[in-house]
Amino acid sequence: MEKQTMTPERRKSLILFSFFLFSFFSLIEPTKSSNPHFFSQSAPRFLGRFAHQKPETPLPKPLRYDTRYFTQVLDHFSFSDLPTFQQRYLISLDHWQGPMSPIFFYCGNEGDIAWFSENTGFVWEIAPRFGAMVVFAEHRYYGESMPYGNKENAYQNANSLSHLTTEQALADFSVLLTDLKRNLSAQDCPVVLFGGSYGGMLAAWMRLKYPHIAIGALASSAPILQFENIVPWQTFYNIVSNDFRRESVSCFEAIKDSWDAIETQGLRDDGLTLLSKKFHLCQSLNSTQELSDWLDDAYSYLAMVDYPYPSSFMMPLPGNPIKEVCRVIDGYPSGTNVLDRIFGGVSIYYNYTGAVDCFDLGYDPHGLSGWNWQACTEMVMPMSSSQESSMFPAYTFDYASYQNQCIQTYGVRPRPRWITTEFGGHYRYVVVCLSPYH
Repeated sequence: MEKQTMTPERRKSLILFSFFLFSFFSLIEPTKSSNPHFFSQSAPRFLGRFAHQKPETPLPKPLRYDTRYFTQVLDHFSFSDLPTFQQRYLISLDHWQGPMSPIFFYCGNEGDIAWFSENTGFVWEIAPRFGAMVVFAEHRYYGESMPYGNKENAYQNANSLSHLTTEQALADFSVLLTDLKRNLSAQDCPVVLFGGSYGGMLAAWMRLKYPHIAIGALASSAPILQFENIVPWQTFYNIVSNDFRRESVSCFEAIKDSWDAIETQGLRDDGLTLLSKKFHLCQSLNSTQELSDWLDDAYSYLAMVDYPYPSSFMMPLPGNPIKEVCRVIDGYPSGTNVLDRIFGGVSIYYNYTGAVDCFDLGYDPHGLSGWNWQACTEMVMPMSSSQESSMFPAYTFDYASYQNQCIQTYGVRPRPRWITTEFGGHYRYVVVCLSPYH
């Protein structure tokens, strides 16, 4: 039997921003954000820590592209003598019709670019119709695009991670595109940017910051307003909760009741051991928060991939997976322990194939820990949960606690207003003053 693993550590963001999540894997999912409670409270990432490395259901036709590497400078905004690094990108010229045909450029997310390309069918499907060149560019510090030679060196400390920013990533994309167009004699080819979740944010921001590079951007599930107080902090968890409530009020209530049941069980002398066995974990829990984070992730990702057809992007799942989860939770006989019902339901997400023996909370198959750094520096996306409208435990985003976690982990203080300073987001009002002298 295959062993599946998972991790509640470093939970940060975004994720959902996830509201996040999913690049164009469907073009119809919710959103994602940076975990407001960083390591202690879960919030889905743009990409899933527990996602499979590759989809189990391949696209109708095998993807055809070349893998290439481009030498990037480490810091685009200084003239310091710093080492360069190799940025990976995937390129397909199969349907490109030459100098005046478009370039479809996917802005890489916080993960392996090959994985995103395999789950972004929309771009591949429309490329032949437009005679477009297709390019998938990998984000610095993810996948194979590692400064300092490898991930261990790149993630060593705050100094080595200091160039992992959205600004540097956008500059990478712009420099790569400019060089690519020149080498292919494609200077007149219009560029359309694509991206989903964090990648969608990058696509939108790149269009704003580099309007001469691209004529447009299609940003799917891109939570560009999930900063400061632009949108209510409860929005994401309310949306996820409503997805379950619409399916079944009793299912919604069971999930809502389960958090207290977990805490109560955990307070017993052998509580954590019993919870570990009940949820088939590979190692014993160190705290009930680890289990709560694991469940939080499952419910959030289920809302993001609640497609009406089977899919494999995050996990192998049936069509309408929330319906299936609630069918299982509601299907137990009256009087069944709520935690048994919850385990049955969440197994639809984590073990639909039935091939998993136990769940390891320490698994990070995609190496997404770079997102933790980003959420601790500029991608500060507050999220809260309401007692009245959410099925998740009630909590309010606490910036002081968030900041302390980042200082303890990386020795850095987040800049919660930087993204809106750099890219905007708040409403703007233009006041025109007419001088009587003109």
